[in-house]
Amino acid sequence: MDVLSIFALIVLLVLALAIVGIWVFLAIWPGKIAHRRNHPRAEAVTVCGYWGALTVGILMPLAFIWAFADGKENDTAEAEETT
Repeated sequence: MDVLSIFALIVLLVLALAIVGIWVFLAIWPGKIAHRRNHPRAEAVTVCGYWGALTVGILMPLAFIWAFADGKENDTAEAEETT
């Protein structure tokens, strides 16, 4: 192995680690958003984010949408209808 092959291998390993790190960050992010926003189902959003990472991103958009949609708007609308 020459120097150029070793350099290429190091670059490939760094890129692979960066991709894995970004994927883990994206799996954790919806849960952190939900916890910061005091979402009533923050733990479920966290689990959905992890499952989104395991299912290669299928559930990931759902986890991000769910993290921002806390359902408080619907609760107030239903309360107004009943009064």
